[in-house]
Amino acid sequence: MNAMPSAASARYPQGIAQNSQQFALQTAQVFFVGLLLGMERTVLPTMREDFGLSSHAFLFLASFVVSFGLVKGILNFVAGDLSDRVGRKRVLFWGWLAGIPIPLLIFFAPNWWWIIAANVFLGVNQAFTWTMTVTSQIDLAGSRQRGLAVGINEAMGYIAVGLAGLGTGYLAVLYGPRWTILGFALLVIALALLALIWVRDTLPWAQAEHQEQNGSLPLHPDSARTQLESRWQSFVRVSFRDHTYRALCQGGVANKVADTLVWVMLPVYFRFHGEGIVQIGWITGSYAMVWGLCQFWTGHLADRVGRKVPILSGFFLLTLGLVGIALVHHFAAWMLAAAVMGLGMALLYPNLIAAMADVAPAAVRGKTLGIYRYWRDTGYAIGGLLLGGAAQWADAALPTIWLTAGVTAVSAIWIALAVEETHPISNRQGAG
Repeated sequence: MNAMPSAASARYPQGIAQNSQQFALQTAQVFFVGLLLGMERTVLPTMREDFGLSSHAFLFLASFVVSFGLVKGILNFVAGDLSDRVGRKRVLFWGWLAGIPIPLLIFFAPNWWWIIAANVFLGVNQAFTWTMTVTSQIDLAGSRQRGLAVGINEAMGYIAVGLAGLGTGYLAVLYGPRWTILGFALLVIALALLALIWVRDTLPWAQAEHQEQNGSLPLHPDSARTQLESRWQSFVRVSFRDHTYRALCQGGVANKVADTLVWVMLPVYFRFHGEGIVQIGWITGSYAMVWGLCQFWTGHLADRVGRKVPILSGFFLLTLGLVGIALVHHFAAWMLAAAVMGLGMALLYPNLIAAMADVAPAAVRGKTLGIYRYWRDTGYAIGGLLLGGAAQWADAALPTIWLTAGVTAVSAIWIALAVEETHPISNRQGAG
């Protein structure tokens, strides 16, 4: 028999339909977040000649992603913990303010170090904005639609990444990369700040859920303890001591190593094979757009069948697509392989974070997801160093594709052995 809802849960009801206006506003916010991230993906790696970088300076080329990943990873953790104390909307606003220097630094950059500095600000922007949108949508949706909420969030974000990568590729041919990034980024930030006026803070929804859990359900085994933990104790427990959290965190690292390959090494690899900036934009854009579009389905799928099968299927397809990229040497075949990679990412990406949200107590959800996102996005820095170093040592980009395929395959095996299903049958029965 269900307990009567508390006054707080009646005031802040959970469900996407019940919160459709606020959910749509958060969806618009993450679309803008994806546009700002995607504007660099086609243009920046092909700008290396403007700064005198050798075509074989792989490690230095990757440095802009390393700076992005280190900053974004650390501030994901900060943002998650901060949002549990000061609210989601305030952190989201700070993130958009941090985005303003990005296009200015790129536009006026006299050397590659300015690009690295711009990506430090991009890391701040992405950590604060994307973390807040996904946390807010989870707050609004509730446990039964958590996978769908994350799927919509990541879908809209990565559709925007793909569209921005493709669109800025065309615009860069017409107007040059610097003017393209300057105009594109400032317009996106202005629209995001304008839309933010109507966004409500969703922390009260998370607090109401916590009260409802405490009033009608036994406390999560970790709930009382995690509220008393220091940030460092929480970080150690989620990162290393809990085997489920640990396995999901390393899965996040592995998928960002693969995304680093697409961001940094594949444009160089395709350039070596004679593809132009527009063709590169189509290949990397197809990966991001398939990833984005399919997440409308894959997150909801996991609400019905559980998280583990989609996650493992996604890692398999991601690895298969990477092998395909390495073996084929034709534009159409690369497009197909990139689409397979995108489908794999669509299956695994939203469901890794949904699995973390399944096992995280509501009272410390922001902090727990922040730790996961710390490790996931530090994967950019790890990937930049690993792949940049490997390419520098081999003096070629091809070995990095095989190395990334190995990383994703090992990650899948780890999750298969270490993680039990996090979305139980009792939750799935009401998910529709």
